[in-house]
Amino acid sequence: MRAVGVIRRSQGERISKEEFEELLESAGYEVLSILEQNRKEHPRYNIGKGKVEELRKLVKELEPDKVIFANRLTPSQAYNLWKELRTDVIDRWQLVLEIFEKRAHSKEAKLQVELASLQYEIPLVKEAIRRIKLGDRAGFKGMGEYQTRQYLKHIRHRMAKIRKELERVKSEREVRRKRREELGFILLALAGYTNAGKSTLLNALAGDSVDARNQMFTTLDTTTRKFKLGGKRVLVTDTVGFIDNLPPFIVEAFHSTLEEIVRADLILLVLDASEPCREMARKFRASIDVLREIRALEKPIIVVLNKLDLIGVDDAAKKKKLLKELAEMIGVSIEGIAAVSAKEKRLKELHHALSRIIPRLPKYGTFEVTVRDPAKVPAIIAFLNSVGDVISIEYSQETKILAHIQRGLIGELIKLGGDVRRANSSVMGFNTDSGGGKGPKAFQRN
Repeated sequence: MRAVGVIRRSQGERISKEEFEELLESAGYEVLSILEQNRKEHPRYNIGKGKVEELRKLVKELEPDKVIFANRLTPSQAYNLWKELRTDVIDRWQLVLEIFEKRAHSKEAKLQVELASLQYEIPLVKEAIRRIKLGDRAGFKGMGEYQTRQYLKHIRHRMAKIRKELERVKSEREVRRKRREELGFILLALAGYTNAGKSTLLNALAGDSVDARNQMFTTLDTTTRKFKLGGKRVLVTDTVGFIDNLPPFIVEAFHSTLEEIVRADLILLVLDASEPCREMARKFRASIDVLREIRALEKPIIVVLNKLDLIGVDDAAKKKKLLKELAEMIGVSIEGIAAVSAKEKRLKELHHALSRIIPRLPKYGTFEVTVRDPAKVPAIIAFLNSVGDVISIEYSQETKILAHIQRGLIGELIKLGGDVRRANSSVMGFNTDSGGGKGPKAFQRN
């Protein structure tokens, strides 16, 4: 497939030509030419009338399969351009959906892509119906008014069916998530701009071989893997990559996937450190915008500067400083910044940051575990050491252990033979009531 690209920039607007070309290539297009214009949006064509004439000549000369705009086109603009150019015209979001269709493998991902595509299609069908009434064209995809209206009805019925199926998948995921909590897992979510190296980082952390290619939107299927950090059990989930101005219909369609970020204990926001400062800052802002939209900014965030193997130490330090200043400027709280090379498995800074932050997560608290049966003491101490931090042990007629653990593991401790009580004061710098609410202070076996 061959394409001519079009970029229109309003005053102060920055659309990356390189990123647009990368999107086109990721979708499998041969880029014949990129036409650029700086002006405010023309209501009829998006670009100016003179540029439309230039584009018509270019289309006649190069004979592309499609003309693809980096800007969002209204349905009427898309139709007016098609009428002038007599070739298929799509915009950036339709291009993104084409990439999604190629990358989706699981049933859930395919349903999400189909839902997004149908949501995108509804305004186009409505415009077709309006045009038919005006006698302007035969109909959507060559259909008449009745057929087009029936097609719109079919779209809405199919969307309702997909949403119901995705709700079922969401319920199944919730059951798995609760079970992971019961088993004492810390949930990490990898988030960030597309092609920042999230899948490579997942492989480096978990020692896995998830598909990780140097192209946009490699990951659409949610992938979760486990690894150990000290004695702590950790699950890390790779999620769909972000992109500038992610449209609401994509956010809604991928809500169940993006929810993995919202429900995580900690977010690893991955950035490509090898990019120029200005580009990296743009992608950081775009990622923060998505996290804000899905209401995930209240979660602890570690910014991970990936691809350290492509830059020097001084450059990494400069970019860390830039991101700290940028985060402060836009009012975003981040727990830390770690520079890594996922490709070379150089993760020391990230491991250090995780070891520092995980014990301070809201799901942790300091508890006193009382064990009356001496035979059960070794097993309980071993369990506490494997999932938390033992602070002190007092041996007497009954053994009392002070430990910093996850609240979700209290049930497991009770099964092992311990009576559990929340500690009454901060011990060794740990907050004994960090976000746990006003639950009962004593937990005992029945």
